[in-house]
Amino acid sequence: MKKLVLAVVTAAAVLGAALIPSGPPVEAATSGFASAVSAIKQLSWQTNSSVNALAVSGNTVYAGGLFTRIRPPGKAAGQSETARTYIAAFNRTTGAPLAFAPKLNGAVYAIATSPDGKWVVIGGDFTTVNGVKRNHIAMFSVATGKMVQAWDPSVATRVKAIAIFGNSVFFGGSFGRVDNTVRNYLAAVRLIQGDLLPWNPNADDEVYAVDLSDNGTRVFVGGPFAKINGKDHYSLAMVNNTTGAAFSMPAAAAIPKPKPGCRTRVKDIDTLGNKVFVSNGGDGGGCYDGVLAADATTGALLWKNDCLGATEAVKAIGNWVYKGSHAHNCSSSGAFPDGTGTHYLLVESAIDGKIGPWFPNTDANPSSTTKVGPLAFASGGNDLWVGGDFLHVNGKVQQGLTRFTNAAGGAAPAAPKAPALSRAVTNQIGVHFQDSYDLDNLSLTYNVFRGATNISSQKLTTYYWQTRKTIVVVDKGVKKGQTVSYHIEIHDGRNIMKGPSVTVKVP
Repeated sequence: MKKLVLAVVTAAAVLGAALIPSGPPVEAATSGFASAVSAIKQLSWQTNSSVNALAVSGNTVYAGGLFTRIRPPGKAAGQSETARTYIAAFNRTTGAPLAFAPKLNGAVYAIATSPDGKWVVIGGDFTTVNGVKRNHIAMFSVATGKMVQAWDPSVATRVKAIAIFGNSVFFGGSFGRVDNTVRNYLAAVRLIQGDLLPWNPNADDEVYAVDLSDNGTRVFVGGPFAKINGKDHYSLAMVNNTTGAAFSMPAAAAIPKPKPGCRTRVKDIDTLGNKVFVSNGGDGGGCYDGVLAADATTGALLWKNDCLGATEAVKAIGNWVYKGSHAHNCSSSGAFPDGTGTHYLLVESAIDGKIGPWFPNTDANPSSTTKVGPLAFASGGNDLWVGGDFLHVNGKVQQGLTRFTNAAGGAAPAAPKAPALSRAVTNQIGVHFQDSYDLDNLSLTYNVFRGATNISSQKLTTYYWQTRKTIVVVDKGVKKGQTVSYHIEIHDGRNIMKGPSVTVKVP
């Protein structure tokens, strides 16, 4: 009969316990990884500069930004490049480029596809498309890739955000006029006809984000504005889709009003079901940079995450909210403190906002205009496309664009080392080993083998940013004079990592 004693020893045990969010860890929904997509980067082409906007239509992904050329995965800048001036399209399954290649004379900051998958609308700084005048907004047929010639709203300056529902295209930016009619920072046109709609929320400053509730009755807008239709609605508002009148949105009160040394504004908005997820970025140390969730009907606050490091993009997939930011301190939300590096890609629970099990990473291009890493997300439901100003993904060259999928397997745990063995007591052996981590899972199973016999199996919650803990299993099922060997195996639900064996004679 096996007799075992288990201990966990670490110099930072108290700190480690404080960093583990309360409640049971999330278990894998798909064997091998625990959120909607894996942290393993899949192949996709790259860009030579920032990707500011992404959108999906069927098996096509549209990317827009500051780039003028694209290149294959793994290639260094300047190698095997192909021209794409500020806009490109890619196969969502393979990551390879499509023939879609209109020529713009300025950057793209916003892309939206129609719910029926037939149309894609882009916005930005451009004033011509393929030599034809198009002031800051244009529409293309998804089927043909051609610009719709008869669709030509004229916007005075940059379009920064676009959302489509039914036969309406809602957009925001830095403009003050559309079709030579006053529209301060927000406007809407008909999708098929392109004519200006009476919808006019009349913001008093720029709009960075626009999205609609799933039923289309509410338009959520965000940015550095303070008023909608002359009434106080700082940075976030929930607006009627027809009249433009702002509803009460209690969750907006979670975004602090400007004060000396701190100004926060909404950077991105995404809706799913009856929830709306809002990302924020602040100027000033300790200024609110996190994500909040609200009820998409009542506007009530559901939860708020206070991670520090501006959040530029959010995307909800199932029960998960993916977050593109330069997060450096999430200790107030039960996760990593300052000093653990910059965590550009994270996932949060859509239920309570806690940091979840997904830890790929990018960097930020220090020579870019933004220098913040991820800037845009899009998903077809079983994948996550990420655009930004980064140069590397998971430590390998991958500029501007990358993707993650739900392909089975996921990241494997770090391989265990040979255990250390102690034999201070007669008829027993102490097996000492360190915990590991997995970029796709919080819960890992640690199996200790004596030869081919599994003498201990335990599931522990570990985070890669924590100080590694030492686990001790005391094997009392041996006899004096025996020569036995031990090794460790770590299992994440699909991947098993086996460590080397070490042999000892029982005292």
